Amino acid sequence: MKDLPADERPEIGALANDVRNELTDEINKRQTELENAVMDAQLQAETLDVTLPGQPAIQGQPHVLQQIIESLEDQFIGMGYQIIEGPEVEQDKYNFEMMNLPKDHPARDMQDTFYISPELLMRTQTSPVQARTLEQHDFSKGPLKMISPGRVYRRDTDDATHSHQFHQVEGLVVDKHITMGDLKGTLLAVAHQLFGEDHDIRLRPSYFPFTEPSVEVDVSWNAVTPDTKPEDIEWIEVLGAGMVHPNVLEMAGVDSSVYGGFAFGLGPDRFAMLKYGVEDIRNFYLNDVRFLKQFDQKG
Repeated sequence: MKDLPADERPEIGALANDVRNELTDEINKRQTELENAVMDAQLQAETLDVTLPGQPAIQGQPHVLQQIIESLEDQFIGMGYQIIEGPEVEQDKYNFEMMNLPKDHPARDMQDTFYISPELLMRTQTSPVQARTLEQHDFSKGPLKMISPGRVYRRDTDDATHSHQFHQVEGLVVDKHITMGDLKGTLLAVAHQLFGEDHDIRLRPSYFPFTEPSVEVDVSWNAVTPDTKPEDIEWIEVLGAGMVHPNVLEMAGVDSSVYGGFAFGLGPDRFAMLKYGVEDIRNFYLNDVRFLKQFDQKG
């Protein structure tokens, strides 16, 4: 272009631009044709059979223990209960003293405890949540009906039936004119929910420092009909319960001459073992998907 006369440069420059644009268009067109040809060849060589089954989607699900806990929560919500949680690192005051277990009480030996300091510990039960709630509840607004689910800790040696960490769902009802009959009716409803309508319960006298009277609750392992003989029923111990001890009420500032109540403690781990025939509690905590997927909620 520099060697051309000045008057010819505009015409020749415009012509050069037109040629360059045409060549670029042809190159792009040919490149697209080649890319399409490569794609067509791949599609013909990699034919997809749409009738073949697809890869199943891997879906998660709640842990079997969480399923049991949520089932209990749903049932108690339907019965008018509140779900209240509390700290796992607890004060000795709420874990023991307000449960009618003073520092020199011999029943403390029944529970090996993880102490963090003289006054702080890993809670051995979810009862402290009840003590805290009972202390704050305004009974002029109505009765107290609550459950407190959560993890608890004991200095147990892990084996097939014991774990240093497990779950509890503890319940508490406090109002005027509460009776043992109310407690039994509540526990029977729980047993029917977890094990079926054809199962029965029985109450046996027992001892717990925070209830008086106290009972152990058994559920019939086999179905019970009007024709079933008492000697043919196989009973399995599942939980403890009783009427709230007056000392527990008084320590929370509740007048035990006016109010009474019942309390119970459920073990979701124990319930899951009984319901599904699991013989070793450690299986629930090993995170073995082959074991856990058996409890698919859809199954």
